[in-house]
Formats: sequence, structure tokens, C-alpha cells
Amino acid sequence: MAADVIEFRPKRIRVVAWASAVFLVAVFTVVGLLLGDTPTGVIFRVSDQVAMVCLGVLLACGMLLLTRPRVRADAEGVEVRNVVTAHRFTWQQVLHVSFPDGASWARLELPDDEYVSIMAVQAVDRDHAVAAVRALRDLHRSATT
Repeated sequence: MAADVIEFRPKRIRVVAWASAVFLVAVFTVVGLLLGDTPTGVIFRVSDQVAMVCLGVLLACGMLLLTRPRVRADAEGVEVRNVVTAHRFTWQQVLHVSFPDGASWARLELPDDEYVSIMAVQAVDRDHAVAAVRALRDLHRSATT
């Protein structure tokens, strides 16, 4: 049964987020180290320097939240985990999987004109996104027919 589970995560945003996180930590560390040596007359203490590094780490952690999206589906349903939220739907709850023109990511169409964005399937990933939507549609079709 585990072979029937498909999982997709975004590709491009993960690379960008990790690179940005490393950059943020590096920049804030350098700025924090250079704070102690300023000719402006302002006195920066070690605690200020540590706070700058910690701020860089916090911003990097916020950036890494963009690596969290994932969609996992099997014969029973689909689980969509976006940046902050996660939802599980049975295939009977899903009307269809769509990727509207001009949209940044795919979505699950639900009853009553509601939908849930699938941030793990992003337009910038092109062929990866196409494969993900096709796989999700195949699972949906086989579960609902």
C-alpha cells in the first residue's frame, strides 16, 4: 500500500529559500560582528551583537517555512500541507484538482465554491507541477469512479 502513496514538494522555492536563509544568517552575523567597531559614537555591546545574529537566525527560520508545503495522496484521500496549515480530504470531498490559468499553484476544488490551494504544486516548477497534477487527477479519478 505504501507504493500507492504519492508525494510532491515544490522544487525551485526550496532551493531559493535555503539559499536565502544561509544568506540572511551570514549577513546578520557579519553585521553583528561589525557592530562593535563603529565610529559613530554609539556604543554597541556584546548583547547587541548576539541579538543581531539571533535576528538573522529567526528571519532564516521564517524563510525556511517556505520549504514546508507538501501534498501527499493515496487511494483514500489527499493531505495538503501549506506553509502554516494542513488539511486532509477524502477523494469524495474533492470535486476535482485544478490549475487555473495564471495561478501560482494548483488547488483542490471543494463543494460550495470553496477550494484549498496546493502550494506544493507551483507553476514555476513546470514539468514537476504537470506531473503532480496528473498524478493527483489520476488518483482522484480512480477513487471516485
